[in-house]
Amino acid sequence: MKPEVHVLPDPEAIFQRAADEFSRLAIEAVKARGVFFVALSGGSTPKGLYTLLVSDPSFRAQVPWDKIHFFFGDERTVPPEHADSNFRMATEAMFSKVTVPAAHIHRVSGEDSLPSRAAAAYEQELRNAFDLSEGQFPRFDLILLGMGPDGHTASLFPGTTALQEKSRLVVANWVEKFKTYRITFTFPVLNNAANILFMAGGAEKAEVLKSVLNNDPAAAPYPSQLVHPQNGRLLWLVEQAATRLWQG
Repeated sequence: MKPEVHVLPDPEAIFQRAADEFSRLAIEAVKARGVFFVALSGGSTPKGLYTLLVSDPSFRAQVPWDKIHFFFGDERTVPPEHADSNFRMATEAMFSKVTVPAAHIHRVSGEDSLPSRAAAAYEQELRNAFDLSEGQFPRFDLILLGMGPDGHTASLFPGTTALQEKSRLVVANWVEKFKTYRITFTFPVLNNAANILFMAGGAEKAEVLKSVLNNDPAAAPYPSQLVHPQNGRLLWLVEQAATRLWQG
């Protein structure tokens, strides 16, 4: 399916539209199955979304917080209190402001001295939460993603080994430019989601965003181009400044 692309004037408009989607999908999932499974993203744009969800009285009241299971699409190999931790950011921006059962917040053990062990443990957490059999992949109601200036998404960076992973759910991915491992969902997990919502802003991303949205077959694909839900919806919310080279 072709992605839906919505060009919005500024980050605040992206936050608002993303909050509308988050709230609607959460309500629909809980009404249908009693639970909403979402994977969060790190970064400044998702932080704006999380802040809006808990600060806006309408969203705060509508979202069924106690019926949501929160996961993380990727995490840095740092302790949970570290400034770079995606868990810490989500906690400060959102979890600390609403009542979410502790068992519904599924944190990556980024502090583990063996990143591969942390990845394996998180994969098992996914298998348990979704009651998966061998060979099955979880079906998230919503996965939130961003795109870096190099076209990476989650912690799937250009040229890294995780791009080729076909069977694992979560891997420890060595990112050479940062000289560190990142724990990340793999493409089989991303592409099994019911809904994927990309949020992208910034004029510096214009060149990469043009290639990603055009899905240029002549160019080596950026990781973000490889996100294609097999039986789901792909929604891009992009800031106008980032689309100056794209003819939608």
